Amino acid sequence: MLKKLIILFFVIAPLALVAQESKIAYINSQELFGAMPELGAIETQMNTKQEQVKKNATALETEYNNKMEEFKKSDDEITEAILLDRQKQIQQIEERYQAFMQNSEKEIRELQQKLLAPVQEKLQKAIQAVGEEKGYIYILDLASGSVAYHSPTAIDANPLVKAKLGIN
Repeated sequence: MLKKLIILFFVIAPLALVAQESKIAYINSQELFGAMPELGAIETQMNTKQEQVKKNATALETEYNNKMEEFKKSDDEITEAILLDRQKQIQQIEERYQAFMQNSEKEIRELQQKLLAPVQEKLQKAIQAVGEEKGYIYILDLASGSVAYHSPTAIDANPLVKAKLGIN
């Protein structure tokens, strides 16, 4: 009987040590990302870009509306060649508008990605640094939706990552 207890001890002891060393924490990356001070400047730059796009789009819309009014007010005595030329002008304005909007949306997406990439990288490095410093095996991200349950005894690493980022 003693022999079985000793064998059981040697089998269970390593499992107990592993269980004690396993440290799991969780964060909410959306909360952390939203609290980062760099986002204010990024939002300002994005708003400026969007206002520029809106201003240019309004100018194209005005040009289109003016051409349409001109087209509607034209005399009944205009030649077919002039009529076709005006229709072509209106069509060109429509095409320019569509191309402008597509290019502007692409520019806005690229600018957003360019501005957010360093902030996302900074957050990822802070999370990694906290994980290494505190010896966590895992830091789970509650914002990703991949965690259905977390124990009330799990360690919330948000305050530690905020401290690492210099966020209050």
